[in-house]
Amino acid sequence: MPKYRHNLPQISGGTFISDGGMETTFIFHHGIELPEFAAFVLLKTESGIKSLERYYGDYTAIAQRYQVGFVLDTPTWRANRDWGSKLGFSEQDLAQVNQRAVELLLDIRDSIETDATCVVINGAIGPQADGYVPSNIMTTEEATAYHLAQIKTFAQTEADMVTAYTLNYVEEAIGLALAAQSCNMPVAISFTVETDGKLPTGDTLQQAIERTDEATGDYPAYYMINCAHPLHFQQSLAPDGKWLARIRGIKANASQKSHAELNESTELDAGNPVELGTYYRTLKNQFNHLNVLGGCCGTDHRHIEEICKSTLVS
Repeated sequence: MPKYRHNLPQISGGTFISDGGMETTFIFHHGIELPEFAAFVLLKTESGIKSLERYYGDYTAIAQRYQVGFVLDTPTWRANRDWGSKLGFSEQDLAQVNQRAVELLLDIRDSIETDATCVVINGAIGPQADGYVPSNIMTTEEATAYHLAQIKTFAQTEADMVTAYTLNYVEEAIGLALAAQSCNMPVAISFTVETDGKLPTGDTLQQAIERTDEATGDYPAYYMINCAHPLHFQQSLAPDGKWLARIRGIKANASQKSHAELNESTELDAGNPVELGTYYRTLKNQFNHLNVLGGCCGTDHRHIEEICKSTLVS
């Protein structure tokens, strides 16, 4: 029985952290090869599962230390049909991977959750194509059909919700939200933006959120921004309005580089954890409804620690 599916605690307030850049941490810090940038392959072996447990342990320790909630993401950002097929996974294989990912996180929650550290199990979903370049834009109907299998699998587990990360065009966001709605699964929609604060398609965050809400009857539980540095989007968080209040989460990059520059990089740009923490403090002071705070590419537990210090410690 899902614990929080019908009453997501982060909606009621309080601070919830999330992890950092999972894939970049494994590749650049742990020296673990992730074909196609797919962390879910680690679920295939005992050594991979141990690596995931150690990875999550760095973050659960922070949640316990600062007495905050934790939105615990499955390592399944690439565990959909197209990326899975590139790695030789059938749809049945992918269903088992998504189920196994939730089971792993349930064990972690059982070992650390307290009244102060509430742990939400979140099924992480990625885009059908590249996270940076909207090269294969699906219709809303195509996106609904495409993402339904993964969401339906999560709905049959004890996952509390799903979050779609690094979405770069509105039709996929709408389709994904409608697929979640058909499964009665809470969903958060996380857009990525370019250095001008707009989606790669040219839509503003306001346009993307308002169009998604209009097409889905405001179904998403909330919205997020991920895989961009705060410098790239902080000026876009205006004008005020209902759309802005719908944004609850930030999972920013450590690097100030553009997506094109990051794609061409052969070394990790981890930025400055302390500096990133100050950006989060500025955003939190300006928008006090932001309460799901994590990291994306180039970030690790050091960045999340600094975010906690900056936003929680006076």
